[in-house]
Amino acid sequence: MRRLAIALALMLAACDTPPAEPAAGMSSSAVFDPSRFVDVWHIVAEIAPGPACGPRAETWTATASGQFRVTGTICGPTGARAFLANARMTGPGRMARTFPDGRSEDLWVLWVDADYRLAVIGTPSRAFARILARRPQPSGDLLQAAHDVLRFNGYDPAMLRNP
Repeated sequence: MRRLAIALALMLAACDTPPAEPAAGMSSSAVFDPSRFVDVWHIVAEIAPGPACGPRAETWTATASGQFRVTGTICGPTGARAFLANARMTGPGRMARTFPDGRSEDLWVLWVDADYRLAVIGTPSRAFARILARRPQPSGDLLQAAHDVLRFNGYDPAMLRNP
């Protein structure tokens, strides 16, 4: 009887599915148009490590086909400071962002509205996400759509904070 119980336990353990990849259940925007993404984006809300430090924005400038120079402000240990990164398209709605110190991360465009007024970006690890808008205070319906996109992609919108 004991052997049977052990055999059954081993068979059940073999049926266990491995943990999902970080990006499992997450999708990038297949219709993302990089040429429409250039210009200034205000950071409306974010899921990010570290402290918040007030209103911020990012400027996305095209440097070549499917490549950007990204400048803006990030929150550091002593407050806001400037940053620079380069981003290049790696697939539909997917980019690799590289910083001057050599750090790199995948960044996905999860959604952008048809008029490119609001965008949702995030990392496949789900450790970082931002709601970006062309204006500092986007409409409530666009913000609700952004929250829905985050929830659909496995983020907890309750973790969003205003900058």
